[in-house]
Amino acid sequence: MKNLNKMTPLGIYLIKKSVNRAMVSKRTGISQARLSQLSLNESTKLRADELYLIALAIDVDPGDLLKEVCKNLKLPQS
Repeated sequence: MKNLNKMTPLGIYLIKKSVNRAMVSKRTGISQARLSQLSLNESTKLRADELYLIALAIDVDPGDLLKEVCKNLKLPQS
């Protein structure tokens, strides 16, 4: 298994779900290179349309995928 410490939350999610990125690329039109960047590079920003298409391609609820990908985000303390 790949080193999960170096992966983005999306990358970890896709690995844990045993998702085939080539299939996701074909279904969504998102290039395999872009999917790799989204999976491996924390500074790469996942767009809402990409998240939605990925969720549809892997047959999961887009809201559930959003919650998983963004689970570490918190509002700043005021």
